Amino acid sequence: MMQTHTGLIGLGTMGAALALNIAEKGFPIAVWNRTGSVTVAFQATAGDLAARITPTETLAGFVQAIAPPRAIILMVPAGQPVDDQLAALAPLLGPEDLVIDAGNANFRDTNRRDAAGLSFRFMGIGVSGGEEGARHGPAIMAGGPDQAWAQMKPVLQAIAARAEDATPCADHMGPSGAGHFVKAVHNGIEYADMQMISEVYGVMRDGMGMAAAQIAPVFARWNEGVLQSYLVEISGQVAAAADPVGGGAMLDVIVDAAGQKGTGRWTAVEAQHLAAPVPVIEAAVMARNVSARRAERAAGEARFGKAEAVVDLSLADLEQAMIAGKILCYAQGFAMMTAAASEFDWALDMPAIARVWRAGCIIRSSMLNDMAQALAEDAGRNLILAPFFAGLLDESLPALRRVVAAGALQGLPLPALSAGLAWFDLMRQARGTANMVQGQRDFFGAHGFDRLDGKDLRHGPWGQAG
Repeated sequence: MMQTHTGLIGLGTMGAALALNIAEKGFPIAVWNRTGSVTVAFQATAGDLAARITPTETLAGFVQAIAPPRAIILMVPAGQPVDDQLAALAPLLGPEDLVIDAGNANFRDTNRRDAAGLSFRFMGIGVSGGEEGARHGPAIMAGGPDQAWAQMKPVLQAIAARAEDATPCADHMGPSGAGHFVKAVHNGIEYADMQMISEVYGVMRDGMGMAAAQIAPVFARWNEGVLQSYLVEISGQVAAAADPVGGGAMLDVIVDAAGQKGTGRWTAVEAQHLAAPVPVIEAAVMARNVSARRAERAAGEARFGKAEAVVDLSLADLEQAMIAGKILCYAQGFAMMTAAASEFDWALDMPAIARVWRAGCIIRSSMLNDMAQALAEDAGRNLILAPFFAGLLDESLPALRRVVAAGALQGLPLPALSAGLAWFDLMRQARGTANMVQGQRDFFGAHGFDRLDGKDLRHGPWGQAG
């Protein structure tokens, strides 16, 4: 048995992949799974890496196999299973040992656990990239004490993805739940990015009459330009795939009801608490919820009819609309994290976050290089005002308007793209319409209002009427 300071609990898909990644990078690791047969099967299929892996049969034996100061990574389902595992480990660990929750935890749970006075050190890390990322290089967003990050940094940066400049896509976001919060925003952006792609796919399919095989090369071509990203790349591959059963397009036989694990919803909820508008993410969450209502949607189509019109749009319009939508979505996400940094007293490094997202994670894209640079120039400035992205918006917004207008006129649903455009138009209106809202609030509730001229009269004359 090789001596190790690192252990991992939970050998599901992600846990097994992460354990193999750690072993492959030269770090001996002990593993334990509640179901012992899973541990045995994992060890049996580890191949040459098995020599660096110590399988254990009991939780006590697992802890004993790790030399202090221990670092134990939890890859168990979020919620109560994490609390249960922490409670089981408590009598077995010392104050210098470290437990890392690497699951999709709600950052408020991470904050709660950190503040609970655990008898060992604790941190939470967000891991993005799915099974492939966990095995060969994810993006890692760590939250916890500085000394915990210092202990885990060599391992986490070794297993992380590498950007084009060879920088590891793993960094310390801040204390407590900061890592899991940044991961949640990442997932919210992921929801939005996927939704915008699906909306543009819908325009091609339902508004332009294009088959999946015709759509596939469009995504492939877009992936060679400004929109180069993992999600655009795989969308082309999904559209091109053939159904091995029926022989037609795989995409055409997939049920149109999107699953979700809740992280996108958490982002939308927290944005409301922070008063940080993320309408593109909110629209994406809404669209997933509506997608599950298949019977109601069928009834709606039966009653009101289906959109069956050819839209007067070009593929270039759709590409430019996607570029604008992506910029607006990411701008909202970074603005939300800026609000969280202020609310929770976190020193979130926005350029570092953009750099971590450049490789390994689901939302990785070439645009993040430019975002990192823009945020390094002025981290407090909204991305839409950064010269590079303002210039891209100047070029792409006319197309976004045409696409959204065509969707509205022809009945093609574009909730995320429409939400992004509406937010942008609010953001470029120095004199908005909320003065009417304030007048209404004062009328029915005497809430008062501020005046443009700064005078002291803070209530309207309506209270004196008849």
